[in-house]
Amino acid sequence: MSINFAKIDTPALLLDLDKLEKNIDDIASFAKEAVVAVRPHIKTHKSIKIAQRQIEAGAVGLTVAKVGEAEIMVAGGIKDILIAYPLAAKPKLERVKKLMEQAKVIVAVDSVEQADLLEECFDPKNPLNVWIKVNSGLNRVGVDPNEQVVELAQHVKGLSGLRLDGIFTHAGHSYAASSTEEIETIANEEAAAVVTSAELCEAAGIPIPNRSVGSTPTFKIAGTVEGITEIRPGNAVFYDMVQVGLGVAKREQCALTVLSSVVSVKKNRIVIDAGSKTLALDQGAHGNASIAGHGFVKEHPEFVIARLSEEHGVIPVEGTVDVKLNDRLTIIPNHACVVANLFETYLVYRDGKVIDEWKVDARGRLQ
Repeated sequence: MSINFAKIDTPALLLDLDKLEKNIDDIASFAKEAVVAVRPHIKTHKSIKIAQRQIEAGAVGLTVAKVGEAEIMVAGGIKDILIAYPLAAKPKLERVKKLMEQAKVIVAVDSVEQADLLEECFDPKNPLNVWIKVNSGLNRVGVDPNEQVVELAQHVKGLSGLRLDGIFTHAGHSYAASSTEEIETIANEEAAAVVTSAELCEAAGIPIPNRSVGSTPTFKIAGTVEGITEIRPGNAVFYDMVQVGLGVAKREQCALTVLSSVVSVKKNRIVIDAGSKTLALDQGAHGNASIAGHGFVKEHPEFVIARLSEEHGVIPVEGTVDVKLNDRLTIIPNHACVVANLFETYLVYRDGKVIDEWKVDARGRLQ
């Protein structure tokens, strides 16, 4: 059964509830089989309602990137939050202190300097939980694995305002992989960076009970490595064309689509009302080259959205095509995370019928 597209104004963000639930259940089933906890990253969906469904499916807590996201999720009733970002600015740390009155909050740490700034802000009577962020190859934030982790752990252990009980990493460079074999290699390196670092810390007398890995392309591999205790997939709640290009998911699993309208038909091009402010310009943040254009057009797989301006998407065509003004085109985004952040609400549907409208609660929470 198809949605009655004519009644929906465009561009609109559509969420297939059946696919969403299957994706959440798939993550939960994998975690149960692998005997690991799930702490999904909400930067993909930014929705309290989706986060609550993840918790109901067994997630032990959530991962966020920003304090603003954490504030929204705590207000929505979530009681265990990892802020997977190396916070150091005092205004943000003061907000974290307030959050700690309502929930367990964990903050990433990746340097001695940052740890010392955290120590200045937090009381030994109510210490801040911290996890060391390890660089497993993305070369963004994170301390190098093994010896440098131990050095940082020893320093943190001596600070009375901090409580260290975890090590984590994110293999975001897996998004640039050119084969499933390369993804597998990255996943095993990701797990090794965490497990070996944790083992070295424990050999030095510092217990590390939480050993966490992320990345949608790698979690089903890294999550099976002995010693890993937790996975943090984000994009896997929706999937998108980057994941399809990587071979991680099929188009049929993609729960998120953008509904657009044809606003102009010319002899060599079709123009839709979905531009960069709708579809974003992201074709793979870490170098993925497996996708063409700016999203997959479900009704016309042969179409390539070749060019975006702010409010226009341009599809080059040759000859006569069966498309007219006001026709609707449904697009699977290249990168679901950035597209969701551009909308205020999801139109949630099941069996071809829109049944609800959910707020993208944490959209724009950049601080």
